[in-house]
Amino acid sequence: MSAASSSKKKDKSTHSLLAGATAGAIEGFTTYPTEFVKTRSQFAPKGVAKQGPIEIISTTLKQKGITGLYSGCSALVIGNAAKAGVRFLTYDYFKSQLADKDGKISAPRSLVAGLGAGMMEAIFAVTPSETIKTKLIEDANSTKPRFKGLVHGTQVIVREEGIRGVYRGLFPVMARQGANSSVRFTSYSTLKQFVQGNTRPGQDLPTSLTFLIGAMAGVITVYCTMPFDVVKTRMQTIEARQQYRNALHCAYRIYTEEGVLRFWTGTTPRLTRLVLSGGITFSTYEAVMRALRRMDS
Repeated sequence: MSAASSSKKKDKSTHSLLAGATAGAIEGFTTYPTEFVKTRSQFAPKGVAKQGPIEIISTTLKQKGITGLYSGCSALVIGNAAKAGVRFLTYDYFKSQLADKDGKISAPRSLVAGLGAGMMEAIFAVTPSETIKTKLIEDANSTKPRFKGLVHGTQVIVREEGIRGVYRGLFPVMARQGANSSVRFTSYSTLKQFVQGNTRPGQDLPTSLTFLIGAMAGVITVYCTMPFDVVKTRMQTIEARQQYRNALHCAYRIYTEEGVLRFWTGTTPRLTRLVLSGGITFSTYEAVMRALRRMDS
C-alpha cells in the first residue's frame, strides 16, 4: 500500500515536470520576439532616445532579418522549459502540502506556494538562462558581436566572469520570479476555482477557457512585477559590473536618474508576452496533464 502510494506520487511529480517543461518550451519559442523587443527597449541609457516596439522590430528586420528577432532564443527556450518544469513541479508539491481536505487552496496559501515555486525556478533555471539570453541580445545589437551562439557565448561569459557571470542579478530575479509565481498562480487558481464552481464536479474546463483564465492572470502579473524585471535586465547587461554595485544600487540609480516611470519600461511587449504566455502555458500544461492521466488509466 505504501509503495503504491509512493509510486503514484512519483508519477504525479513526473507528470508535473514533463507537462510544465513542454508548456514552457512551446510558450518560450512562440512568444520570444516580444521578449526580444522588451529586453532591447530596456537597454537604452539616459540621454539616448528610446525606441518604441514597432521601431525596434522594423530596425531589427532591416539589419538582421527575421532571425534577428530570435537572437538569444535558444537560451530562453531551454531555460523556459527548465523553469516551467521546476515551477509546476514545486508549485504542485507546495500546493498539495497546503491544500485543504477537499484539495482546494486558499488565496493566501496559493501565494505562499507560488512564492516557493518562484524562488526555486529562479535559482535552478531562470537566472542562468536569462543572464545568458540578455548578454546574447546585447552582444548581437553591438557593432562588433563577439558571441557566435549560445554555447560559445556561455563559454566566453564563464571564462571571463566565472560562474557568477551567469548568476548576476540573482536576487532581483528571485524577487521577480517569487512575485511572478505568487501573483500568477494565485490569480489563475482563484479564477479557475470560481469558474469550476459553476460547472459539473469533475468536469474538465475547455482549452479555450483555460487559455483565457491564464491570459487574465498574465495581465495582473505584468503590472505587479514590472519594476523587478527592469532591475533584473539592467543587472544582467554586459556593462553591469561597471555601472552598479548591486540590485539596490541599480534600482536607486534608475529612480534618481531616469524617474519612477522607467521601472515600467517595456511594459507593452512584456504585457503581450505574458498574456500569450499565461494562456499558452496553462492551457498546454492542462492538456498535457490530461493526456498523461489518460495514458496511465
